[in-house]
Amino acid sequence: MTVAGTWDIRIKTPIGDQTAQVTVVPDHIGGFTGKVSGGPGDLDITGKIDGQRLTWSMKTTKPMALDLDCEATVDGDTLSGTVQAGLLGKMDLTGTRA
Repeated sequence: MTVAGTWDIRIKTPIGDQTAQVTVVPDHIGGFTGKVSGGPGDLDITGKIDGQRLTWSMKTTKPMALDLDCEATVDGDTLSGTVQAGLLGKMDLTGTRA
């Protein structure tokens, strides 16, 4: 199953769950481009693909300014992973294919 597509994600944060949609468009050199829309704002992203594992970084201003390092593993139509949010630590990330 491909990692490409649009994913409805949920990040468990200390201030409550944040939801967004992530679009993943693989390139031909082991990476991807995409967009995050929703809770953290509308952000263009680039990342890496290693098998079923996605990694990317992004900067958000909503609900506060943070540098986020994200990783998720795709399993069919679901994904799970973590988001490292600076001093806030790691937060759980889950999602389903839209």
